[in-house]
Amino acid sequence: MLEVSINKTMGNFSLHSSFSSDRGVLGILGSSGCGKSLTLKCIAGLHSPDKGKIKLNGKELFNSDVKVNIPPRKRNIGYVFQNYALFPHLTVYKNIAYGVKHLDKKIRHDKVIEMIGKMQLSGFENRYPSQLSGGQQQRAALARTLITDPELLLLDEPFSALDSHIKHLLEKELLSVIRNNYHGIVLLVTHNIEEAYRLCDRILIFDKGRSIQIGSKEEIIRSPSTLTAARITGCKNYFDVDIIGEEDGCFITKSKGLILRASKTAAEVQSKMVAGVRAHDLHISSKFTNELNTFECEIIEKIEGIFSTSIIVNCEGNIFQVEVSKHNCPHLMGCKCKKLMLHIPEDRVFLVKGDQNERI
Repeated sequence: MLEVSINKTMGNFSLHSSFSSDRGVLGILGSSGCGKSLTLKCIAGLHSPDKGKIKLNGKELFNSDVKVNIPPRKRNIGYVFQNYALFPHLTVYKNIAYGVKHLDKKIRHDKVIEMIGKMQLSGFENRYPSQLSGGQQQRAALARTLITDPELLLLDEPFSALDSHIKHLLEKELLSVIRNNYHGIVLLVTHNIEEAYRLCDRILIFDKGRSIQIGSKEEIIRSPSTLTAARITGCKNYFDVDIIGEEDGCFITKSKGLILRASKTAAEVQSKMVAGVRAHDLHISSKFTNELNTFECEIIEKIEGIFSTSIIVNCEGNIFQVEVSKHNCPHLMGCKCKKLMLHIPEDRVFLVKGDQNERI
């Protein structure tokens, strides 16, 4: 178990990071400059917090109250940087061996050969980093880290410098390597919600130096706790609503001319809230229906993608973006009609408190 509760000020930036994580992959998600990487560096001991505590599997790594600050080399933490930070003048074998150079020669050799086999790097032992593909560099960097048997593995945006055409391949490789060769705690920093969803078991959201929500990836997507959390996780549809009643376990909300049912998912509800719904949860059809939470809407714009189309519609004075799969709804792609029916599933509508300072 990793337990973090720290404060750190650097210039005009203040970090207030508080969370805990057990085994599995925790994604730390947020925009650039929000404190994600600084949190990792404080955990690794590369920066010292101003105050607070960091505890790993019951051992205090940092405690400002009793002046505990374990040096980085004694924290038993593996850190893989964005560019992998392999030593360019060392071969794959020597890069991997670097972390266990204190061991007896034969033990060290056996461990390196075993790790090379696990990472599918056999035959590349004598190559230098410049002679490796991106995937091979990634596996070599992970091998150099994992050979030290760290209790905690920190991954700082490991895919940020990669082209999109190899990114998904390396993500699959990384996930396979971790699941087959590592059973500790993993923190993965990213600013990409889809990457976090694919790779992580749980997600921690950062904004402006603060950790604002943590939970399973399904919970984070389904029920963001704030407008900021909704925005960071890619929600494109949110609008001010008045709560005007309750019916059959749902809130009845009003926004301009739209009367919308929303499931009771919010922890605290005020008379004025912000409702949100994700673009892929909306359904549009050219067929008229009286189904609950279904409204006539007018098409404003169609934005063509490779596999889907974003349809922007006006529904009772509110603007919605709807993601439509070309494969599942081919009849809508060539539809010339200006009017469609928009269905908003009540169990996909979430409510959060409004804050004008959070608006884009």
